[in-house]
Amino acid sequence: MTLSEGAALQLAISEMNDSACALRQWLEDHSDDEIREASALPGWTRAQVYAHLRGVSSAVARQLDYAKRGELIEMYDGGTDGRNADIARHAALEKLELLAALEKSLGQLAAAVEALEDQDLTARVSYRDGTVVDALQAGWRELVIHHADLLIGFSSQNWSTEFSRHLFDFLEARIPEKTRLVLQPLGQQPVTLANGNTSGKSYVVTGQLTDIAAWLAGRKPVGQLEAWAAADAVELPALLPWPSPSVAPLQH
Repeated sequence: MTLSEGAALQLAISEMNDSACALRQWLEDHSDDEIREASALPGWTRAQVYAHLRGVSSAVARQLDYAKRGELIEMYDGGTDGRNADIARHAALEKLELLAALEKSLGQLAAAVEALEDQDLTARVSYRDGTVVDALQAGWRELVIHHADLLIGFSSQNWSTEFSRHLFDFLEARIPEKTRLVLQPLGQQPVTLANGNTSGKSYVVTGQLTDIAAWLAGRKPVGQLEAWAAADAVELPALLPWPSPSVAPLQH
């Protein structure tokens, strides 16, 4: 890799690569029946999650490839409908075919990342009308979160502090208007999240850092979370949907 700056970005790439290796190895080592079993993502089998990861890896790779050339391209051919059809098609493949397709897309992503140079990081992408950094962080989120969804020995408890904190920042968009969340990870400094007007209700959410991050990401925390409002114990507040990109929303 020719990037020379951005320690947080280097960590993102490293964790993305680690998940990619683990995902590929599990698929290679397990049976076709096992990949048809349910994942933690409601209504999705492991095969469907793997098919999505194949597609999103290729999608992020082409965002990076086109950005490096100074060009824009949609996240998925055919937008959301194309994405969904692609998942259905690849999820129906036999294991060895799905593994080959996954390996190809992960290879495309690794090659696109390897080709990046420092000056490419600010290049524009169509994903969220953002930059190469945004696309890289999308790949980081997708591979690490869905790695946990697959129920293959990796959970949100394995998420790093940096990844969990990144989710705090990215998922602030899920906070309803006129709501303020004070996130209090045990043994760490609190983090306040708000989205627009904060004149309404304030909640304090306490628990392990990774459990708070999992809840923000719409996943079931491994441990217990507690929520408080005006010194009273309350249910965890409802959150808005996962923030959609400006082009071809990724559904979680």
